[in-house]
Amino acid sequence: MSLYNTTAIETKWLDYWEKRELFQGTEKTALSVSPEDAMFLLFAFAYPSGQGLHVGHVESKTALDILARFYRMHGKAVFFPVGWDAFGLPAENYAIKTGVPPAETTKKAINTFRRQIKRLAISYDWKNEIATSHPGYYKWTQWLFLQFFNQGLAHKKPGLVNWCPSCQTVLANEQVVSGLCERCDTEVTQKELDQWYFKITNYTEELISGLDKVDWPQATKQQQLNWIGKKEGVIINHQMKNSNLQLDTFSAYPAWLFADTFIVIAPEHPLVEKMAKGTKYETTVKNFVEESRKLTSKDHLENKFEKKGVFTGRYVNDPFSGNDMPVWVANFALMDFGTGIIRCSGHDPRDVEFAEKYNIPLKEVVERIDGIDGPVNAHTNQGILIDSGKFTGKEISEELIEDMLDWIEEEGIGKRETTYRLRDWLISRQRYWGAPIPIVYDPEGNPHPVKEEHLPWKLPEDVDFKPTGESPLRSSEEFIARTEKLYGKGWRPEFDTMDTFVDSSWYFFRYTDARNEQEFASKDQMAAWLPVDLYMIGPEHIVLHLLYARFFTKFLRDEGYISFDEPFSKMRHQGMILGPDNKKMSKSKGNVINPDSVIDKFGADTLRVYEMFMGPLESDKPWDVSAVAGVFKFLNRIHRLVITLNQGDQRQTPSSDVIQALHQAIQKTTEDIPKLKFNTAIAKLMECVNTWETAAKEGAGLDEESAKKFIRVLAPFAPFLSEELHQVLEGTAKSNPKASVHESSWPEFDEELAKEDVLSIPVQVNGKLRAQLSIDRVQSEDTAFVLEEALKNERVQHWIGDKKIKKQIYVPGKIVSLVVID
Repeated sequence: MSLYNTTAIETKWLDYWEKRELFQGTEKTALSVSPEDAMFLLFAFAYPSGQGLHVGHVESKTALDILARFYRMHGKAVFFPVGWDAFGLPAENYAIKTGVPPAETTKKAINTFRRQIKRLAISYDWKNEIATSHPGYYKWTQWLFLQFFNQGLAHKKPGLVNWCPSCQTVLANEQVVSGLCERCDTEVTQKELDQWYFKITNYTEELISGLDKVDWPQATKQQQLNWIGKKEGVIINHQMKNSNLQLDTFSAYPAWLFADTFIVIAPEHPLVEKMAKGTKYETTVKNFVEESRKLTSKDHLENKFEKKGVFTGRYVNDPFSGNDMPVWVANFALMDFGTGIIRCSGHDPRDVEFAEKYNIPLKEVVERIDGIDGPVNAHTNQGILIDSGKFTGKEISEELIEDMLDWIEEEGIGKRETTYRLRDWLISRQRYWGAPIPIVYDPEGNPHPVKEEHLPWKLPEDVDFKPTGESPLRSSEEFIARTEKLYGKGWRPEFDTMDTFVDSSWYFFRYTDARNEQEFASKDQMAAWLPVDLYMIGPEHIVLHLLYARFFTKFLRDEGYISFDEPFSKMRHQGMILGPDNKKMSKSKGNVINPDSVIDKFGADTLRVYEMFMGPLESDKPWDVSAVAGVFKFLNRIHRLVITLNQGDQRQTPSSDVIQALHQAIQKTTEDIPKLKFNTAIAKLMECVNTWETAAKEGAGLDEESAKKFIRVLAPFAPFLSEELHQVLEGTAKSNPKASVHESSWPEFDEELAKEDVLSIPVQVNGKLRAQLSIDRVQSEDTAFVLEEALKNERVQHWIGDKKIKKQIYVPGKIVSLVVID
């Protein structure tokens, strides 16, 4: 009997597929098929780290590959492209450390990733491979920047940024972890720099309403809404005592305004310096502002920091009580919330925490609710008002809030206002390994767009990578000389590069026409494939990347390039593969599993099937070495059954049990694969193999034609083994292979043959599951019989006892529901 030699089998068929260019150049097929038959499957743009793939990457890529193979076998034209988010700080930091240019290390990393991915049988369309660091790609990133610039959506202005003193560059919020740079663990500070911004705020409302059009996890939508941070409320005007300054505060909870006793202002607010200047508090306030710059937007979002503040020595008049309100600078006040100045009361947990720390008097204006430990939280917008002027004794409601807003505006105290947390997108980066911003400055310092005929505006190579606090491109003599040659003496290029989020905000458009040198993608190609049918992305990328990709899409729609306004129709997230110790894999913990080592020992098919069998795709799951070996044994059993079947003297006449198991397996995989329920589909395949193996010992296992159906169902999960066994049964495994199993059609199942002979029917008593009945399929159609069996069941009798049965309901083949009363 032939042994299951994974290395020989997998390398043979990988070579065969590559020579045939299977599933390559598929972007060209979209124009020749109907829109309903074109399917775009997309995995999140991957950064090619020098460490190569880990088993966490395998899970998500395999999941999409299974879908791609499944839908191709159903006659769909599947577009499954691949590319690399190749610019970025890690490669630049490595260059600083080793002196090896980022272009060189990035190319090497991509080659490693490509080899590993192909070895996993991920059926990407490699003919459309792209990399953001290639001039043929970033030419169009720069072109898109120019379109934003021409429409007034790209502008330069001063702004506070996350600054890493060690890396000497601006960091995105996602690159700051617990106040530290994620790359070097240096404490991040806030720094004011002139930076380029995209005006994403022009699309704020559309970014909110568009979420109603997409099939995304609700938690992902909520994260988007939280980041946008829309708040409807009121701005209250306050005159500062002994000063001509006016403070405009924002409140999202107008019903609680009579409770406010003090005001906090964000440390970065421009009025802070003016308030403190010339007072005895000036130095204290200045020092506190500097300390507060260590907190990032991410820290504020997660709300995991100590609430601190300093008194400014200033007071304002409260238009509600007539009392003086002290003004504090506080680190929990945000410039991107409302006006950056907040009225505070005894009904907000953060305000209470802060006030108790600094002995600031508090006030409550809502009757306490029995059983509540502490004051009523304003965020609930519930309760009966007390000590609230003309509104005392009234219950908080939408109508009352509207009445209060009317009164505030009539009295000239303030006005209705809608505010947003979302701010314009800062895209400047003071680093080398990124797309140069295509702007040049005349001798007077005025910005001008690089001419389109000069794109790509190439990244210079004569650059010193050593951090200086300035953009590395300043050290390039070639860059400056090029600019003067093309634009005139004294002209200078923009030395900042673009945030790598810009590169990844439009890559899915480029995929559809990756080799087009005349435009970023043709309208016909984009219309044929987009929007993306399914986007698989890790939950760590669900905020900024998605916001920016949606922003680009809406802009391109407005410019007339596309007709849709949401890029990803459906999105799902994979969970995390944990180490054997049930902790997140990391080199420091020594719990990282290298896919190469698993493949060397068990084969790529084992790795694929194991990761899909570990549990629900969206859940976090620990690695189990013994379970990997179990999956390998499962595939060995399939190999042995088919090889034995193929021997001339071992023909089988299948029993009804094994035929039923086969059709159940076809039905289950057909239903579960589109739902991404791969673990349950594999479990059914395992059941089928168990039945097949038992029947085969009696000469009643699957016959050749039935075995071919099983192999086709197995094919998306274990593509190498399926190809081998398909060709074995066709007699072409060793020479002149016929069409690939992955080009065959998906087998159909017979519903009658797939039906269970015995059904498990749950029994509920007063809505709670109390028993399971095993009923013959034919008898399950007899309502009287099933109800009688339910009432005879010991567990059901226990829960009914002497109670009277008020109602008996039987949904044939599904459930029995009994309602009883005393």
